[in-house]
Amino acid sequence: MRAGSSRSSIGRGRRSLSARQRRRGGILASANLETVGRFCEAFSRRDPEEVLAFFTEDAVYHNMPLPPVQGKAGIKTVLDMFLKPAESVEFIVLKIAEGDDGAVLTERVDKFSLGGKNVELPVMGVFELTDGKVSAWRDYFDMAAWTRQTS
Repeated sequence: MRAGSSRSSIGRGRRSLSARQRRRGGILASANLETVGRFCEAFSRRDPEEVLAFFTEDAVYHNMPLPPVQGKAGIKTVLDMFLKPAESVEFIVLKIAEGDDGAVLTERVDKFSLGGKNVELPVMGVFELTDGKVSAWRDYFDMAAWTRQTS
């Protein structure tokens, strides 16, 4: 497993991983790591169409406390629900790693400003990619933490 380290610049408005992030311990970051990094960065621009472009047509998105959605239309509905009302969004990637099968794992803090409330949600994400696009995205988080901060 290839691993990344703490407090990366992902989600801080950069277009790609820094040279240091691309090269860890002599190992260059793979295309999958780069794609997931750009995917996380895209959320800060709050453009559902930009984020949607990272997915395959039949992708599955599953926020583990909720039912999964499949296909770009279903994913767009979910993205619209939390990107459009947000004043700001930032995915801070604390750790990023790639498995031997190409799956990318992210430990993140997802920050949202919603209706004047600042929400910080610890998240563990799993991304499966097919031909450079996200075919499955699963996020694991505590729904009680979300509810407590948004109520």
